[in-house]
Amino acid sequence: MLHTPEESMTETLDERFAAPYLLTVRPAAGADDLALVVENHPEGARGRIWRAPDAPGELLPFDVSTGAIVTPDGRWVVDLDDGGGSEVGTLVALSLDGSERVELTPGREPYVLRGIDISSDGSALVATVVDEEGFHVLVIPAAPWGEPRVVYSNPVEAWFGLGAADASLVSIDTTDHNPGIRRPLITVVDAATGETVAKLDDLPDGPVRAVRFSSVPGDDRLLLNTEGSGFSRPAVWHVRTGDRVDFDLPERAGEVIALDWHSASGHILALHVDGGIHRLIEIDEADGSVRTVLEGGSFAEPDVANLHPFYWTSYYAPSGVVRALRSSWDVPLHVTEVAADGAETTLIEPARVPAGQPLSSTLVTSADGTRVQLWSGRPAGREPLGTILEIHGGPMLVAVDHYNPSAQAWLDAGFAYASLNYRGSVTFGRAFREGFWNVGGDREIEDVAAAIAWLRGQGLADPSSTFITGASYGGHMTLLSVGRLPELFAGGFAHVAVADWSVTIDAMNPAVRTVWSSWVPPELVSRFSAISYLDDVTASVWINQGSIDTRTPVIGVQGYVARLHARGGDVLLEIFEGGHEPTGLEGAVRDQRRMQELALRTLAGQRWDSADLAPSHEH
Repeated sequence: MLHTPEESMTETLDERFAAPYLLTVRPAAGADDLALVVENHPEGARGRIWRAPDAPGELLPFDVSTGAIVTPDGRWVVDLDDGGGSEVGTLVALSLDGSERVELTPGREPYVLRGIDISSDGSALVATVVDEEGFHVLVIPAAPWGEPRVVYSNPVEAWFGLGAADASLVSIDTTDHNPGIRRPLITVVDAATGETVAKLDDLPDGPVRAVRFSSVPGDDRLLLNTEGSGFSRPAVWHVRTGDRVDFDLPERAGEVIALDWHSASGHILALHVDGGIHRLIEIDEADGSVRTVLEGGSFAEPDVANLHPFYWTSYYAPSGVVRALRSSWDVPLHVTEVAADGAETTLIEPARVPAGQPLSSTLVTSADGTRVQLWSGRPAGREPLGTILEIHGGPMLVAVDHYNPSAQAWLDAGFAYASLNYRGSVTFGRAFREGFWNVGGDREIEDVAAAIAWLRGQGLADPSSTFITGASYGGHMTLLSVGRLPELFAGGFAHVAVADWSVTIDAMNPAVRTVWSSWVPPELVSRFSAISYLDDVTASVWINQGSIDTRTPVIGVQGYVARLHARGGDVLLEIFEGGHEPTGLEGAVRDQRRMQELALRTLAGQRWDSADLAPSHEH
């Protein structure tokens, strides 16, 4: 029997989004082999306590966020209570059975969380919070819970406070030396007095970022990443003496990013990224020698503007064996233990999802000669119905070789799919990461155009059946692209987007308002805003916005939608119940079904704003 395109699309869609899969593993500090495992379930993120090598336990009786952690004694899960995803709330500790709840910052007005850490001895929680007054680092006694004390405050951006093994010192990535410019130095303060103990600054050659303190009591060394060469490299710095060891690794092109440190044995776990391709490596502190732990797929996914520097990352177990978190476009995240002799044991299997297909990596040449990475694939055994180009958020994020059910669903449905690491993406060096600064979107638009040109050379990307999509900054780029490159796209699917930066920045939460004010100064607001190019839009546009999103609030797209509609444009705004980073397979499959439905309407010559569209479901 022949199937219509609609039937082909829906045949495996529900199955593609049916199986819960691993989102992250947050290992506990300390000597016990304990972690919080967070999975994506139909209704949202859910957690399990994992005591390796046993299987993870039963689902906890409460929801968790991907930033939640478990205390070293295994008694509490600490998370931000933000009312369902607004990112503005207060820290709470929940007992594992859900029967006890402790407010960790009583009396403090709600805030955004930009760092959470527990000292290796379990004595103190370090929380980096942001409110209208600025950025503050709190030290909260953890065994038992006690009164928070502020050890650092500054109106200028400061993230990721980390505690020493005995909680005597706290490091913070600070930018008060250069307000509004995200090139941090490391400030270390005394956790009892708040007095500055030391600072480490590699500027103007590059920023430095703290990774973790030694877990050995009395060892005040700090593992960090530096960019003196223009590319990330690990270093170890003794906070009190100033002694420092840099691991330059000149034989390795690209970035080497420190992920974790087993200071007792003198080994550093690092991610080597060259042209977007990952290798998990281990560096011996004693002689600087390097061994490759694993290759193929991805082993960490950097994050920005969140509680942790990675969505998920490989790490060391307390014994010193490597716990490799690993994924690829067609294999969900899973956990493999790798011994010193290279022996591998899978501890958490990948979720059982329908068979998918890997994507290929290509370096595409942009207008100024810069090489940008493009992941791409086409549906197996058939000519594509069209092409989907996805733009990641951030911008200081990156599309790694990781499982993406939406990407696989597009391929299942007969579309070619591509994902672009444009200027602004991380893991390609400092110049590439900062390439979007002060140019009003020009470099990103050039990179999008270069990606489409390359795809067209492969027989793809016909303008009548090519769609662009993305979330957050990717949503902004979706709307900007259909305005500045109208000849390339038939439609745009924008999630939690920004169309008008003049109204968005003032409405943002304080944790991100400062840096966006510097990235989009008044003289660039018009050029950077999709609403400025609205008269050139010929594509159909769908905008999917969160009702309580404080990072890209809905006000930032409402004017765009009203004006595009008034001039006869084909635009559809749908608002879901949730914040900036919703989880939940039910919501994800609804969004995917909606996008595929709209793509088929374009192929059939129909508008998206027609009255016969079924109503969207809230999620």
